[in-house]
Amino acid sequence: MIARHWRGWTTRENARLYEKMLRETILPGIARQNIAGYRGAYLFRRDVGDEVEFATLLFFDSLDAVRAFAGKDYETAVIHKEAEPLLTRYDARSAHYETLLQPPTRA
Repeated sequence: MIARHWRGWTTRENARLYEKMLRETILPGIARQNIAGYRGAYLFRRDVGDEVEFATLLFFDSLDAVRAFAGKDYETAVIHKEAEPLLTRYDARSAHYETLLQPPTRA
């Protein structure tokens, strides 16, 4: 499994709106694309000085599945056009990791 890590920062004033957009529009929109091999996402948030940092960790079965989401240059960040004005800065490239260990599934 491949984990795709990306970070973006926003102002404290825009943090609530950006989080809402991630929860209600952006991440559900990725799921609705029905990309073969997309397995879901985690969303993280932390206050850092005057900014709020958001990190996403998306899971895919393979780099081919990542390419189906992000395109040929799959490391390039995929930024929702309505979200970009809320960001003060963001990672231009996403990092990809082979998942070696994951929490056990509970029944």
